[in-house]
Amino acid sequence: MFDPNDSPYKRSGGLGYMRFSRQEIFEIGVSVVVLTLAFAIVFSTWFPPIYDTALDNFIAWLMVCAVVVLTGFVLHELGHKFAAQSYGAWAEYRMYPKGLALALIVAFFGFIFAAPGAVYIQGMITKKQNGIISVAGPVVNLVVGLLALIAAWAVDGGMVAFVLLMLARVNLILALFNLIPFPPLDGSKVLAWNPVVYFLVAGFALIMFLATFSP
Repeated sequence: MFDPNDSPYKRSGGLGYMRFSRQEIFEIGVSVVVLTLAFAIVFSTWFPPIYDTALDNFIAWLMVCAVVVLTGFVLHELGHKFAAQSYGAWAEYRMYPKGLALALIVAFFGFIFAAPGAVYIQGMITKKQNGIISVAGPVVNLVVGLLALIAAWAVDGGMVAFVLLMLARVNLILALFNLIPFPPLDGSKVLAWNPVVYFLVAGFALIMFLATFSP
């Protein structure tokens, strides 16, 4: 764990805004760049080309994957951070350099496996508060996934609908993965706090994910 005294972060309770240290912003930025590259490498080989030339196609997928990473990964972590700071806790994201390196290496073999980092939390947190903090990340993915799915259905086919549908699926997959009830994943803490909330959120995530395959 990290000592909040080692960080320029200063606590001030309340819901008004999130507070970031320079180190945290840097590590979020590095994680976004690496994950975007990894997703673009995989997606540019999985799916039909967007443009004729390899370079233009890869650049296009970089732009698409940047949106996927910013919504699926960054907003998930910020959900944890916002919930934790609203309870007066110290909360900062820290990247896993080995996890990021592994994500990039595995991408060249056509797979996505990422353990980019996590939000570390310190403070007097109750079991209920820890459960709420833990469920906040998957709930953000659910909201983004639902909005993207509705938008995909509203668009009459084409590339835009495809990207929106992919955005929905990635967010819902992340929600489901993080809700697996085994430590250190979010699901274990949510289930320990409130099984009803756990099964409601996990069930809704599964239903929404299956809905992305409906015509």
